[in-house]
Amino acid sequence: MKQLVAIVLSILFCWNAFSSNVFLVSVGIADYPGTANDLMLPTADAKAIVDLYKTNGKASTRLILNAKATRSNIIKTANELFKNAKQDDIVVLFFSGHGIPGGFCAHDDFLLYDDIRAIFTNCKSKHKMIFADACFSGKMREPSDGRKRISSDSDVMLFLSSRQNETSIERPGMKNGYFTACLVKCLKGAADNNRDRKITAKELFDSVSKGVIRLSNNEQHPVMWGNFSNNMIVMQW
Repeated sequence: MKQLVAIVLSILFCWNAFSSNVFLVSVGIADYPGTANDLMLPTADAKAIVDLYKTNGKASTRLILNAKATRSNIIKTANELFKNAKQDDIVVLFFSGHGIPGGFCAHDDFLLYDDIRAIFTNCKSKHKMIFADACFSGKMREPSDGRKRISSDSDVMLFLSSRQNETSIERPGMKNGYFTACLVKCLKGAADNNRDRKITAKELFDSVSKGVIRLSNNEQHPVMWGNFSNNMIVMQW
């Protein structure tokens, strides 16, 4: 009888995990105003993340690139999409482009930690993730005002491509930035060390970090921060 109960509970757990919907806003800015600040790979990064989540299924996605990635449009798009998320759903914000200590460079302005905090606070989801392939993104470990943090009653994971004093590397001939390339590979299954088809936060951090450090010759070190368990499932196949 106990074995039957365990099997039923296991089935229910898996069904609940798969029943969660994902709401993704993926932003990539390679073409900034003028030419001095242009990058090579962010649009490809943002598209790769959208393709990954579409392959996984049950994902509603929005892709915002280059001139359309203004601060106001990013905020508007995220608010409009994330408001559809229920408590057990997952919301994901991906950004690839220039970063500043405490935020990102939208096409026309800065998208600060507090802007993102407000977006996440406004949605009902209890499972929120930020992936950022941007220079100095590790500085987002601390809010810009020193006080407000993102929804402490929720699982909130910030996975950032570099420490606060590091750049996120892109080089000619690469298809994606080091962080995005490793992130996509690991979310597809390379991080699934125990082969249970569930990728946890710890598995993802360990695998992506090793890959980025290796590719960058120890010049770039991803950081993960937030209010979540090491065993939080970030992707299930």
